[in-house]
Amino acid sequence: MGKDSQHYYGKHGTPQKYDPTFKGPIYNRGCTDVICCVLLFLAIVGYVAVGIIAWTHGDPRKVIYPTDSRGEFCGQKGTKNADKPFLFYFNIVKCASPLVLLEFQCPTPQICVKECPDRYLTFLNARHSPDFDYYKQFCVPGFQNNKGVAEVFRDGDCPAVIIPSKPLVQRCFPAIHTRRGVLMVGNETTYEDGLGTRKNITELVEGAKRANLVLETRQLAMQIFEDYTVSWYWIVIGLVIAMVLSLLFIILLRFLAGIMVWVMIVMVILVLGYGIFHCYMEYSRLRGEAGSDISLVDLGFQTDLRVYLHLRQTWMAFMIILSILEVVIILLLIFLRKRILIAIALIKEASRAVGHVMCSMLYPLVTFFLLCLCIAYWASTSVFLSTSNEAVYKIFDDASCPLSGNTCNPQTFPTANESRQCPSGRCQFAFYGGESTYHRALLGLQIFNAFMFFWLANFVLALGQVTLAGAFASYYWAMRKPDDMPAFPLFAAFGRALRYHTGSLAFGSLILAIVQIIRVVLEYLDQRLKVAQNKFAKFLMVCLKCCFWCLEKFIKFLNRNAYIMIAIYGTNFCTSARNAFFLLMRNIIRVAVLDKVTDFLFLLGKLLIVGSVGILAFFFFTHRIRIVQDTAPPLNYYWIPILTVIIGSYMIANGFFSVYGMCVDTLFLCFLEDLERNDGSAERPYFMSSSLKKLLNKTNKKVAEA
Repeated sequence: MGKDSQHYYGKHGTPQKYDPTFKGPIYNRGCTDVICCVLLFLAIVGYVAVGIIAWTHGDPRKVIYPTDSRGEFCGQKGTKNADKPFLFYFNIVKCASPLVLLEFQCPTPQICVKECPDRYLTFLNARHSPDFDYYKQFCVPGFQNNKGVAEVFRDGDCPAVIIPSKPLVQRCFPAIHTRRGVLMVGNETTYEDGLGTRKNITELVEGAKRANLVLETRQLAMQIFEDYTVSWYWIVIGLVIAMVLSLLFIILLRFLAGIMVWVMIVMVILVLGYGIFHCYMEYSRLRGEAGSDISLVDLGFQTDLRVYLHLRQTWMAFMIILSILEVVIILLLIFLRKRILIAIALIKEASRAVGHVMCSMLYPLVTFFLLCLCIAYWASTSVFLSTSNEAVYKIFDDASCPLSGNTCNPQTFPTANESRQCPSGRCQFAFYGGESTYHRALLGLQIFNAFMFFWLANFVLALGQVTLAGAFASYYWAMRKPDDMPAFPLFAAFGRALRYHTGSLAFGSLILAIVQIIRVVLEYLDQRLKVAQNKFAKFLMVCLKCCFWCLEKFIKFLNRNAYIMIAIYGTNFCTSARNAFFLLMRNIIRVAVLDKVTDFLFLLGKLLIVGSVGILAFFFFTHRIRIVQDTAPPLNYYWIPILTVIIGSYMIANGFFSVYGMCVDTLFLCFLEDLERNDGSAERPYFMSSSLKKLLNKTNKKVAEA
């Protein structure tokens, strides 16, 4: 037995030895993982530098206000386009490019116009007709009809065709409608490309769809904003109700945790028992019925699955499967009964700990505030980077010109030296972007922006976990609860985490951020491979995504427990992760039972809170009930406040339960350490509560003798 014990502990680490000076979270500790702390500081400095550079080059007004190909805003006071509020695209089909979503620009010439076109005209038909004066306003400013058709289209002076359009978010989009199921623009089902070729309107529709999808949301956003302005008061009331219900549920867990768990277990057993009974009755009913004795193998695969319900063999298979599950659950219940009781006792103890550290329930607000800062900085930097692209003009010349392909300025090109060296050259719009080092590095800067967001967000979550773990560990390791607890355990734990363990938190969050950014890259590659026909590449991508998903889940689990050990002992990240992992491996069955029991209780709590508040909001905002003679205000979309209340209630419940879950996990690790460190003697008394000692038949000898 001794050899087996040594072999077991050799595989899963060495149990903690008794330390007479250990009385809870160690206060005399040193800084850990200093290199990672310095690395995080340098990364933040670099992140700030990227933000400053992006804010210098970017212009977020491009997202809100339309700009022409020269970067000038349409309809803005103080500009030469002040009287031209709408943006007109020469070729709307090019807006179907996915780059529109990333760069907020369509790769086609654009000009500001006073009004969107209201008729269908082609350049070929309009240039020698009275309609040309109308058509000319959709050409580049200063255009003179003194070029050939090919030269006009080559130089991008005029669009090949204009079609009836309507303004949407100050942009001109084709006025598309259906008549008897046929797509039409105005009264046309086809259009000319300007060179006499007729094309189906569907091609034009596909080009406008993406731009419509991106830009038409502004009108919807305004209606949603109006709904929020008239319903925010009731939304706040709904969120307050969710907060009260969450706190009430956590308090009731102290008294009802055991009842809820055992009721759940009994209900599962009864449901499986009824399933077995129902399968037997169906099996008996089909006896003697024609065709019911055919085997599943002889029947083969059928697309209509209801056919299998007419076979006795199907119900026999169901009955066997349910019987096996019933037996397995009953056996687990018999052998794991004590561990289930321990899990229930720890949940009750966690409710007491939260009651003694009540300010811990407010800490999610700190985490939420810091995460909002991270999200705001990431989003603003991303927008500034995306709007850093500029219209690039290059010299085009059909003749041999040494400057052909060089960048140029269309405003100064006619008088510049380039025009003299290339007499037949023209300065024409090429693309959106830039040829400076900054513009070439935009994609890398966007990736760095996303990586830093993951790193800082994970750091904020890690800081919250270490802070809560330190506070709840102070409760567990107090011999006389709560008299021996420090005055402000939460603030003390927060100070220790920032002062000594910033490097360890940065280390753990860095590992997780690397895995997350790899998953983002894999998602991007998967989108690119969807059009490919290589089945092996698709299979490999699915495997990689699955592996990194599992890896992320494992790292989150390991980090969470490592942070608890850091909060208690003040060791570095690797040592804490190793000790936590081996401690859990030495008690793997207890870990599994506690995890499933708490998952069930938290799921039940979230369903009760979100469901109750959501149903109440639905009945109120649909005018089915009144509260104190007040009724819901008139809304454009009643589902907006309902959905807001449901999402907000879930976030509030999740915030409360995250604190409670951290408390349960911390007390559980402390409980396992307590069992390994102490034996109940006068020199090594147990720190666990009296209910846990009674459940395990443990006593402190000094107390027993007294």
